[in-house]
Amino acid sequence: MSALVAILFEGNKHGAADALNKLHKLEKEYLIDLEDAVIVQRREDGKIKLKQMVNLTGSGAWEGAFWGSLIGLIFTGPLGMLIVGGMGAGFGALAGSVSDYGIDDEFIKGLSDGVKPCCSGLFLLIRNMTEDKVFEELKGLGGIVLKTSLSKEAEKRLTESLQRSHL
Repeated sequence: MSALVAILFEGNKHGAADALNKLHKLEKEYLIDLEDAVIVQRREDGKIKLKQMVNLTGSGAWEGAFWGSLIGLIFTGPLGMLIVGGMGAGFGALAGSVSDYGIDDEFIKGLSDGVKPCCSGLFLLIRNMTEDKVFEELKGLGGIVLKTSLSKEAEKRLTESLQRSHL
């Protein structure tokens, strides 16, 4: 079952990006499996900016091109493969750009009201993780847990890890 974690990094524009970089390294070690991650920052003009981990436009284009090419090849031959494949890429990119995957954008925006231009937020949807090793790596990053679906004990340990220095 997936777990949701939302962390605010007060006074640190790059805190969320630093934490996500650490988590990507832990993914390579198979200590955490991220389904989705979103970095939130408030621009100087007051608007919220979301940086999605998953690029749905690009993946939609590749998927559309594949299926369009396959259908074009089967029904119209090599020339049709190129034409229908190109159309499939376009429709796939369009579908990917309007679809919402993982963490709901409106949920993120609602929780991000407190993010100031000097701060950043990190929203994670975690498929699986080795809690003790992941929490150890997040020590001292200084984030505040806003919301989580972790157990009360795991949430407490995460909060303590974020506050403790890494010695």
